This record gives sequence, structure tokens and C-alpha cells, in this order.
Amino acid sequence: QTVLQGIILLPLRATCIAFILLLAWLFASVATFRHPGKGSVPLKGWRRRMIQTTLSCLTRTLFFVMGFQVKVKGKIASVLEAPIFVAAPHSSFFDAIISALTGMPSIVSRAENLSTPVLGTILSSLQPVSVSRQDPDSRKNTVTEINKRALSRGQWPQVI
Repeated sequence: QTVLQGIILLPLRATCIAFILLLAWLFASVATFRHPGKGSVPLKGWRRRMIQTTLSCLTRTLFFVMGFQVKVKGKIASVLEAPIFVAAPHSSFFDAIISALTGMPSIVSRAENLSTPVLGTILSSLQPVSVSRQDPDSRKNTVTEINKRALSRGQWPQVI
């Protein structure tokens, strides 16, 4: 019975995951198409709403297909209440669950992640704070960028 379920569920889940990722890539591409600034200017209007609603919904659906169901207890803080959102230990794909539940905030990520074919486009639509491991001033620049976004009074999304 377990083998039969594996034979049926594995290809079905893999197909659904691939479809959801391509759909997320499409929405991320549309939202960032011809956006001025490329990460230096926050997404506004329909672009920001599109990223927050569609990518959040698609990410939740993706984790549901993978077998995860997450319930939120309490109230999620708004951008004005908490411009910086801290999640720990932040070493696995569970960060994506937190991102989906909190409305797809900006994240701090390695600059190399932005060049990954499909996931890089999705990641760049979240307007991450890029950290370069080769740049000796990267740590200082990252702290400066996080502070700038935290003090923007809601112009930028939360930073996780």
C-alpha cells in the first residue's frame, strides 16, 4: 500500500510543485517587469498587492501539496507595528512558510541566490536585501539597508 501510494503521489506532487513554481515565476515576472529601480525602489500599488496576495497564496498551496498545514495563532504584526520581523533559526525551507504566512516580506539573502533561474526571479520580486560574501563592506551595507527600510514608515515591506 505504501509503495502504491508512493508511485501515485510522488509524480502527482512533483507535477503540482513544478506547476506552482512556474506559476509563481510568471506572477513574479509580471510584477517586476519594467519596474524602475530594480530593488532600490519599493514596489507599489498593483505590483506590491500582486506579490503579497498571489505569491503568498501560491506558497501556502505549495506547502499544502508537500503535506504541510500551518495554523497561525494570534495576530500577525503589521508593517507599521513591526518593520523588522525576526525568525530563527532560519536555516531551512521553513522560512518560506513564515514568509507566506506574513504576506511575503523582504528577506535578507545571499546575492548569488538572485541568479538562480526560476527561484531567483521569485526571490527578486520580494525585494531582498542582498548580502555579498565577496564585498568586505557588505555587512555594514546590509545593516544600513535594513535600517533604511525599517524607518521608511511602511513604504517597504517588512524585513525578515
